[in-house]
Amino acid sequence: MLLQADIQAGDRVLDLGCGTGTLATMVKHSHPSAEVFGLDADAETLKLARGKMARASLEVQLDQGYASALPYAPASFDRVLSSLFFHHLSDKVKGQAMLEVRRVLRPGGEFHIADWGKPTSSAMRLAFFGIQMLDGFATTRASVMGLLPELLSLAGFEGVEVTRNYSTLFGTLSLYLARKPRTDAETNDP
Repeated sequence: MLLQADIQAGDRVLDLGCGTGTLATMVKHSHPSAEVFGLDADAETLKLARGKMARASLEVQLDQGYASALPYAPASFDRVLSSLFFHHLSDKVKGQAMLEVRRVLRPGGEFHIADWGKPTSSAMRLAFFGIQMLDGFATTRASVMGLLPELLSLAGFEGVEVTRNYSTLFGTLSLYLARKPRTDAETNDP
């Protein structure tokens, strides 16, 4: 996902649903001149992430908040990344979060997601059943049906695509790419 995101020097990057900060750490290590933010709703998890950042001597701003109401100004990020987060959200919250990501991205900014996707074989469908048992059938339905690209398009993203699928022990892991239009009527950006 980091290669796909093509982060540039000086980019502002948000790790949405950052958990313990593993992805944010990787972004900051790989791109020290990027301004990296992490957002998660769980205060205890953020404590772990702050400890991880301190031990690695990394400057990453970690904020507590919800994906459906991001605490950032419109057009404030060049890239938003999310890893294994969206399958935890209800369909309604998925849609709200995608609208919020579009709001905080700069025109032409990119949203990169690594999450469970439509199974690429019957073996991958069977493997994903365990994730569904653990995380819930309602929240994982969009993943197993391959609906994330459609939801991203409905949220106003363009150039939405599944860029890669990986077969894992737990199911098909997919990489998604979506772009905020360069001209966005909602924010009146050029």
